[in-house]
Amino acid sequence: MKANPMRMGRRSESNSQDPITGSLSPIAAHGLARSPVPPGDPVGQISLKVLPWIACVTFALLSGCRIGPKYVRPAAPAPPEFKESTPVKYSNAPPGTWQPANPQDTVLRGKWWEMFQEPELNALEDQLNVNNQDIILDFQNFMAALDVVRAVSSQFFPTVAGGPSFSRNKVPTAANRAVATSTKGVTASTYGLTGGASWAPDVWGKIRNEVSEFRYAAQVSAADLAGEKLSEQASLAVFYFELRGQDSLQRVSNQMVEADKQTLALTKALFATGIDDEQAVAQEEMTLEDDEATATAIATNRAIFEHAIALEIGQPASSFSMAVKDLTTPVPPIPLGVPSQLLERRPDIAAAERTLAQANALVGVEKTAFYPTLTLTGSGGVESATLGTVFSVPALLWSTAASASELVFAGGLRRATVAEYEAEYKADVANYRETVLTAFQEVEDEIATLRITSAQIQQQNQAVQSAQDSLNLENSRYQTGLDPYLNVLSSETALFNDQELQTTSRVIELTAAVELVEALGGGWSTAQLPAASKVTTKAAIQQVSTTP
Repeated sequence: MKANPMRMGRRSESNSQDPITGSLSPIAAHGLARSPVPPGDPVGQISLKVLPWIACVTFALLSGCRIGPKYVRPAAPAPPEFKESTPVKYSNAPPGTWQPANPQDTVLRGKWWEMFQEPELNALEDQLNVNNQDIILDFQNFMAALDVVRAVSSQFFPTVAGGPSFSRNKVPTAANRAVATSTKGVTASTYGLTGGASWAPDVWGKIRNEVSEFRYAAQVSAADLAGEKLSEQASLAVFYFELRGQDSLQRVSNQMVEADKQTLALTKALFATGIDDEQAVAQEEMTLEDDEATATAIATNRAIFEHAIALEIGQPASSFSMAVKDLTTPVPPIPLGVPSQLLERRPDIAAAERTLAQANALVGVEKTAFYPTLTLTGSGGVESATLGTVFSVPALLWSTAASASELVFAGGLRRATVAEYEAEYKADVANYRETVLTAFQEVEDEIATLRITSAQIQQQNQAVQSAQDSLNLENSRYQTGLDPYLNVLSSETALFNDQELQTTSRVIELTAAVELVEALGGGWSTAQLPAASKVTTKAAIQQVSTTP
């Protein structure tokens, strides 16, 4: 009887022993079967039915294991109040000095820049939130972090692959005399449709720790995005007030130039009548030229701030301009809250804390390297010598396998790696506490700057008024010939210097107010940070993208 070439090389389960060693062949050891369980074999049918349940129960029992340290947020110092805002600091302050909002346990919310009541600034901030390229960059970094979470989470599931196959082979007569019926050999075709799956159960929690690690990394990215928004919003506000300060300085400088021109004309007239001398004319001409040069330099600074604003709102500097307007914005009362709230309000503190959680999860990932890795594989399909019988029952085939691997010796590599990540975690703890301390320092700095500068402005207002009165008096005495022009020049210089210092102090005051808001975290809080378990949801993305 002729041997079927399609069955050559196949072994039934009963004769799957190696003819030399008598042991099971590798194929039999992995459970290869080319045909279904015989209908009359109740033991085999029961085994196939209960095998999936055994696997499920085993996985359910083992999935509760999770190697790694439990994360606990480290303690950070939080004083009971901000020292620079206590009543004793205001005991000698002149009337009109800026003070924090009461009650002080309230906090900023939402669009903090609207408290300055500058419609033009509000419109610019709205453009910044949409068009600023640095904010867009950080948002895309956040989206990339979410994709990493999704990629790592895919390890929870098996990988499956499959496809059709076709082969046609010729067996030479010399290689298979028992089969050959002619000197031409035997040619056979094989049609198949096979697939396979591989799965590594997360027995020790390695994948769960990895997913947690990258979820925390996504939260860090979300906090970085919030911090970038706050930084850009604050920079825009500072540039706006700087530009308006330059407008005010320009006005003061132009007034001085106009006054110089009038004084020069008067001095020339007095010289023509013999009342004044040529030296007075030369002195006034030099003063006019100096003040005109100062006025020109102010225009340079204004242009620089205007270009910076254009960059912040995502517009070309060449096509952006702002009309001239004096700096008249008052500094509003700013709610400070209590120091302990600062830990929940600053994006950089939130990012540092989430970095800690990420580092802790990474330690857990590395500790799972001490435990064996379990891998389950399976394949199945159909295979036949003729296309018409491919999907018949005798054409069925399947195989299953399980393996466990463990690194036996690595020269201390695993312990060194775990120690490395534990040291990095401790470094992150120090960085977190340093970030908290820096936050308290920045708030105290800006409160002090705002309070002291505000008191200085109140005093400077009086100085400007006194300088103006002195100039008016000297002009009258000079025009009547009682005093020389040198006295007028001295009074003009004193007034201009006082007005310049007054305007500069106003800019410093408003800048300190903006930087205080930034140091307090703006209107942000950790409640706007997506939960780790939901960070990849559409709701979380919407929440992050729409937060002011």
